[in-house]
Amino acid sequence: MRVCIVGASGKLGKYMVQHALDRGHEVVGVCREESVGKLDAYKGRITVVAGPTSDRDVIEQAVAGCDGVLVVLVPRGVHGYSTGTAQAVLDHAPPGARIVFSCGWHITRDGKDVYPWKLRAVVKVFGPVARLARFADLDDQVEACRRVFASDTRWTVVRGSDLEEGPSQGLPVWSRHVGDPILESNITRRVDFALFMVDALENDALVHEAPAIVSRQSPSALAHATV
Repeated sequence: MRVCIVGASGKLGKYMVQHALDRGHEVVGVCREESVGKLDAYKGRITVVAGPTSDRDVIEQAVAGCDGVLVVLVPRGVHGYSTGTAQAVLDHAPPGARIVFSCGWHITRDGKDVYPWKLRAVVKVFGPVARLARFADLDDQVEACRRVFASDTRWTVVRGSDLEEGPSQGLPVWSRHVGDPILESNITRRVDFALFMVDALENDALVHEAPAIVSRQSPSALAHATV
């Protein structure tokens, strides 16, 4: 499978690159010009397309001929970065390609998520402060996901919990809605978030789903594991 990874130079992106290579995929990575050096470990093993991920020409070049596209939706700045990235991918990914986006639990597809008070507080406080500082715009990520949900492409939106570093604990477990007791621990290894993203490319059961994930070794996942 030929896979494009949009946002390949970040922490999550580099884990996805490694997982994709481990599975024998051909990888095209997209990252900003100033971040190309972060992918030096993969020289000769992947193709790198440099440029803003919201640049339609950059995305059109990168996704050409790809069977799957993995997209890190980053709400960077206040100029529609996430929305621009998502729309470019939706418009230019080849017909029938699997497209998997990453975001956080704060994204809701149907309004049925029940959020813990800490997450509600963080979103309520961080969102306006980040936008005022022109650092990030959570509303932009919300709009990007709204466009994805309305698309007729073969999309999946993976909603990540809080993240931590550490060795893999295996493929995370998931639920359609935040508030499910299995998600209560609210922690996932970043390497496993990336694993779930890559695995979703070949899991048609996740087409048009927005799974909220948590580590399969977290206390809540273990407590509610089905035998």
